Amino acid sequence: MTDPRDVAARATAGFRQVYAEPPAGRWAAPGRVNLIGEHTDYNDGFVLPFALPQRTVAAAAPAPHDRWTVWSELTGETVAFGADEVAAPGRVTGWAAYVAGVVWALRAAGHPVPGARLAIASDVPLGAGLSSSAAIEAAVLTALVDLGGLDLPAEHQPRLAQRAENHYVGAPTGIMDQSAAIRCRAGHALFLDCRTERVEHIPFDLDPAGLTVLVIDSRAPHRHVDGEYAARRASCEKAASLLGVPALRDVPSTGLDDALARLPDDETRRRVRHVVTENQRVLDTVALLRAGAPRQIGPLLTASHASMRDDFAITVPEVDTAVEVAHAAGALGARMTGGGFGGCVLALVEADQAATVAAAVTTAYAERAFTAPTHTTVTPATGATRLD
Repeated sequence: MTDPRDVAARATAGFRQVYAEPPAGRWAAPGRVNLIGEHTDYNDGFVLPFALPQRTVAAAAPAPHDRWTVWSELTGETVAFGADEVAAPGRVTGWAAYVAGVVWALRAAGHPVPGARLAIASDVPLGAGLSSSAAIEAAVLTALVDLGGLDLPAEHQPRLAQRAENHYVGAPTGIMDQSAAIRCRAGHALFLDCRTERVEHIPFDLDPAGLTVLVIDSRAPHRHVDGEYAARRASCEKAASLLGVPALRDVPSTGLDDALARLPDDETRRRVRHVVTENQRVLDTVALLRAGAPRQIGPLLTASHASMRDDFAITVPEVDTAVEVAHAAGALGARMTGGGFGGCVLALVEADQAATVAAAVTTAYAERAFTAPTHTTVTPATGATRLD
């Protein structure tokens, strides 16, 4: 993991190189790990993410007229666009669409968005299920809100950033990623009701219990702008319609068997079973953390993975292997985190066993001729903020 201060310095250096002057400020937003609650957000359900120490930093300054220019450290490209391009989703593509989408969403909501020059650097891994896209959106949004003195409280910002990703970029994600990037607190997980957008900051300091969260990047890349993610969402929406409820969140766990009996095919039943049981696992995890019993959440994490694998069918051999081997090597619980079809696994482990668990996964990957995984231990960090 790189030092966040180094990321900010790189964004500043990029800004000076491209624009030949210093930025007016630097704004940072984190990647996230979802502790539990997968594919429940767009079903109006419950999620429990926390922010990562890894950050995306936007160095920025105002620019005249309705013109936005952005440089990316990752690609070395500089992309410029004006009001006409912003007004039509699809006109700005690739990584710059996340920036243009934020401008579009702000303008569509009636905010007088200032023109701006931006430079972006990041140490949030791409394609790993750690929400690098929401980190970009949140960093840029926070910068533009500050630069323009816009009246947009933090509690309203995630929904706007989500609209940018859904309607401008074209990724049918829920609101969890943007909420985590903007609203998380250090040392806490964010308990989010995705229908009401009510949040509760749940203490998640594992040090006193001698535990840590090990994040293993399976190196099997996932992509949200993908037919499989959209297909899962469409399946859930169809099931809710068949059951006569606004969303699958409205199917209680006590009424699951009755709901399943009313559905026409096994695939739809399995999708519904995952969402309903996953919502309950989130509530059970929150209850245990409130009670100061973090060790006891391990079986819930493992059950979540089994549900994603067997009922929602979103895992791949690399992540299944990481979960199975981590558990065999002593993890208290492990699960894939993120939208699926690749990405990362998180494991709740004894702090002094993290290296042993990671080594076991690395050995198993070599035996199966998978690309070697990477790993790090993480602690919950803060959401989007201005650095200076």
